[in-house]
Amino acid sequence: MGYYTRQQNRRRSEATEQETLIVWCGWQQAKHPELKLLYHVPNGGSRNQLEAANLKRQGVKAGVPDLCLPVPMNGFHGLYIEMKYGRNKTTEAQEEWLEKLAAQGYCAAVCYGAEEAERLISSYLRFPGYPKISREEPWENPKVYRAKGAGGAASEEK
Repeated sequence: MGYYTRQQNRRRSEATEQETLIVWCGWQQAKHPELKLLYHVPNGGSRNQLEAANLKRQGVKAGVPDLCLPVPMNGFHGLYIEMKYGRNKTTEAQEEWLEKLAAQGYCAAVCYGAEEAERLISSYLRFPGYPKISREEPWENPKVYRAKGAGGAASEEK
């Protein structure tokens, strides 16, 4: 069985949606080179106890969002995305991270699937034909966390 056949037979998951998003970002990089800065934070996954202990000592923290785009835009310091798929829900630690990042001036969001993340990134980077995302204007979908005020707790937009 070849590589492409194996890829076609994979079950859709958070991982496959994130891979799809990364491929899409690769296609967009010619026009939007800032997408070369998008990276994955490999906090999740199954690990043995020794590896988990080593990573914890090295600074791995539960709840950090999956993707980071460290490009200031629209009044934000950068963009953090927590990817989800299907019925997956954010954990308490993930919610806490997203709220704290929003309070620090980052755009922090939960995206259910690659298409939702593509729309968010397109709006964040002001691709032509996409609605603008900013600190002042509400954003309907995906869920974007917003700071209530300077130093205040964050709230979420649904």
